[in-house]
Amino acid sequence: MNLLFVADPLDQFKIYKDTTFSMMREAQRRGHRIAACLPEDLQWVSGGQVTATVRQITLTGDPVDWFTVDLTETRALKDFDGVLMRKDPPFDAEYIYATHLLEQAEREGAKVVNKPRALRDHPEKLAIMEFPQFTTPTLVTRSAESVKDFHTEHGDIILKPLDGMGGMGIFRVRQDALNLGSIVETLNKGGAETIMVQRFVPQIVEGDKRILIIGGEPAPFVLARIPQGTEVRGNLAAGGKGVAQPLTARNREIAETVGRALAPRGLLLIGLDVIGDSVTEINVTSPTCFQEITDQTGFDVPAMFLDALESELKKGP
Repeated sequence: MNLLFVADPLDQFKIYKDTTFSMMREAQRRGHRIAACLPEDLQWVSGGQVTATVRQITLTGDPVDWFTVDLTETRALKDFDGVLMRKDPPFDAEYIYATHLLEQAEREGAKVVNKPRALRDHPEKLAIMEFPQFTTPTLVTRSAESVKDFHTEHGDIILKPLDGMGGMGIFRVRQDALNLGSIVETLNKGGAETIMVQRFVPQIVEGDKRILIIGGEPAPFVLARIPQGTEVRGNLAAGGKGVAQPLTARNREIAETVGRALAPRGLLLIGLDVIGDSVTEINVTSPTCFQEITDQTGFDVPAMFLDALESELKKGP
């Protein structure tokens, strides 16, 4: 197959841990051809098709010069066997515009993973609203007064922006409410932007577990991202330590429930974040942790994903 990855710039990949790279490597191992482009390379002209300026690449196996460009050309997205949307957040207006272009490409015959409409319909923080039985007490609001009331009720809370990634912009406010007003003003920009507030889950000391759901089925291992030192965030980008662990029975129950609901909507790959028994985020844009789990356990997550991808792409329209 000929696969197109819509992703961030290739020269910015940290290939020792990058999940998109691990997908590419497994795809090439299976004999598939790989192309890559940026979201800004997508375009549409009325009367024509959605196209992109793409680079056909070959992975070299070198840890530094890890790819070569075989050909640069402009191609219609429908001419690829599969298009993988792997652009990292922020989930901003430009990201949404890209999903509209990808959805037009679908109408023209392209097969896009994850489906563009599903990406738009499941923003990563807000998607948890569909599963309140698995969430810690949560508030979504612009109102500073509502945040103060929530803090009064729950005492120890986490505040976060809706469009961040890697733990950026996450604050914890304890019983003393120190700097709560300033934090709210910073995050909601004086009431102009919506934020999420959640009751603090003390099991974070055991790790923020990333559960990968592929084709509706959870992978048998998770990556517990454990905060280090005085840090409250377990995110790897914030210095958390990633420790692979077997999927627990409770985590499986949660993941299977979420997978049964979301996979049929076109979400082939989901990264579920669970602290204790609470789902905190449902990541669908570019879920990660393939390499960390594979390296620590020997379970081949990229192979599981490529199996599911190949099966999905072989289905009829």
